[in-house]
Amino acid sequence: MRRFILIVAMLCVAATALVAQPKVIAHRGFWKAEGCAQNSISSLRAAGELGCWGSEFDVWMTADDHLILYHDDEFEGRRVEELTLEEMRHHRLENGEELPLLEEFLRVAQEYPELHLVFELKAHNNKEQERKAVRASVAMIEAMGLAGRTDYISFSKDACVEFATIAPQAKVLFLSLTGALSAEEIKDANLSGANYFHLFYRLFPRFIDRLHECGLEAGVWTVNNKRTMRWMMKHSLDYITTDHPDVALSLTGIKKD
Repeated sequence: MRRFILIVAMLCVAATALVAQPKVIAHRGFWKAEGCAQNSISSLRAAGELGCWGSEFDVWMTADDHLILYHDDEFEGRRVEELTLEEMRHHRLENGEELPLLEEFLRVAQEYPELHLVFELKAHNNKEQERKAVRASVAMIEAMGLAGRTDYISFSKDACVEFATIAPQAKVLFLSLTGALSAEEIKDANLSGANYFHLFYRLFPRFIDRLHECGLEAGVWTVNNKRTMRWMMKHSLDYITTDHPDVALSLTGIKKD
């Protein structure tokens, strides 16, 4: 009987080992938590307290060279990169918080040493401003002692290449809705991998294997239902970005004490 129980236990361990355990990233922080808002300091805190591997956030550089958290391309009908900080700072998030400056946000991130930062630089139309944003962002991350736990992502290939060039120790993943770059193109650009939309992987699951064959990582966004989460875990995705990190963590079996 003891031998039978031991065999069953070993089989259970083996089966668990075969199931991928992706790193769970809270999309724009754990903003679904009570009292939080997207891209807010409160959602960053909530992600850290939940026990997420990482928290993703969106960054723009304003026309007067301030780095600020904001998702959309436009603010009150104008491109964010064409506005000054003063023109944006009056805006309040849904929970009443101000739009956080990157420096303010990172200062809070220092309080959560186990939480990785997934820094999305928004694609700027002005490519010189975009390059300036990359350089300023990396300098700030390094100055605040966060380089070791910050990954960079962007829909802009130019920004990704710039990040990889000036921060070669960092992981840089290219974002895409449609699978714009092949695994070979991503590798040739010296990037760390792809972070593609979940429907792309469902249509082309072989692409995940191709990324891994090229020594690259595979991230996916934004996965918000259990069935899709399970599919991604079954197909060995390295990172799952979700608005429901609590659900994803429960499926991986990772729970904070």
